[in-house]
Amino acid sequence: MLEAIALAFGLAMDATAMAAVRGLTGARREALLLPLLFGVFQAGMAGLGLAIGAWGGPYIAAWDHWIAAGLLFLIGGKFLVDAWRDLRDGDDGDEKAPPPASLLVLLGLALATSIDAGAAGITLPLLSVSPITALVLIGGVTLVCSYVG
Repeated sequence: MLEAIALAFGLAMDATAMAAVRGLTGARREALLLPLLFGVFQAGMAGLGLAIGAWGGPYIAAWDHWIAAGLLFLIGGKFLVDAWRDLRDGDDGDEKAPPPASLLVLLGLALATSIDAGAAGITLPLLSVSPITALVLIGGVTLVCSYVG
């Protein structure tokens, strides 16, 4: 059981960091929605990894990091473009909260931070607890840690 808890906390850390960064913007809508999305996507991707891992483990392991890198690159690029537009539009540098991110951006963040959970899902049968228990732990720990972040 301890190894499942450790795995859940390890998988939750990237989502927690992203939730903490997004939490600095002060968007109240994201304070509840983002942890929920992160928890659901972490558990869902781990479940998908578990399901696909039986036949496609080597293929997933070969590409998961490239998919995650591509998604994070696209999201980071969007943030850079938005910042560039603010500068171009004559932003005077006053500290103001950015508008809340769109649902599409939040879904992209949830997907990007959960790619590693898909890869970890392949290993769930090796744990000493049932895969369902591990999935619930992964989703629950991610939700709680992201909310705290």
